[in-house]
Amino acid sequence: MNIQPSSASPATPRSPGFWTWLLCAALCAAPVAAPASKLAAHLNRGNDSSSRLGWRSATPAELEAVLPERVQVVKEHIETETRSATGIIDARGRVVAAAVLITAGYSASGKYYYYLLAQAPIRLGDSLELPPGSYAVGWTRTADGLMVRFYDAETGAMHGTFLARPITPRAPIVSVKIWPPSQRSVIQIGRFAVPYSLGN
Repeated sequence: MNIQPSSASPATPRSPGFWTWLLCAALCAAPVAAPASKLAAHLNRGNDSSSRLGWRSATPAELEAVLPERVQVVKEHIETETRSATGIIDARGRVVAAAVLITAGYSASGKYYYYLLAQAPIRLGDSLELPPGSYAVGWTRTADGLMVRFYDAETGAMHGTFLARPITPRAPIVSVKIWPPSQRSVIQIGRFAVPYSLGN
């Protein structure tokens, strides 16, 4: 049957070509829906800076899998404060994480405050580079901020120091927080910031 379009009289349910026209319209429209939803998903992924950079905030379960309840700090096994755990993870499953050390009663008290686990190379500021490993972190107040010290957790050997300055723009004060690169790219200690970048 040949359907002749007519601008004068639109197809109606009683006209011979109406149902053929309706079927064609449905079939032509159907393939559009699936690609449209895929495009929306693609655009959403494209707007996610964490995905593009490959690092995002780690979930509590991911942190629990890599941060032990007790860590070796020189000759002592010191408990970590689970609720303070913070970190980031990349698409390869590598984690950079930190937690408060509960050092009361240990010789480490007053020298080390945090445990830092780096499964990827990390540079602090412009010059202090930490290879993958486990670190004990201590700090002292100065007139300009915090002088943060990074030690090898197992041996106590110092890797270097970094002067942390007040974080800007201001953020809620926390014991320790590793911000993902898509947001701040800093390790926050209290109200002070240690900027970092990550290696391959």
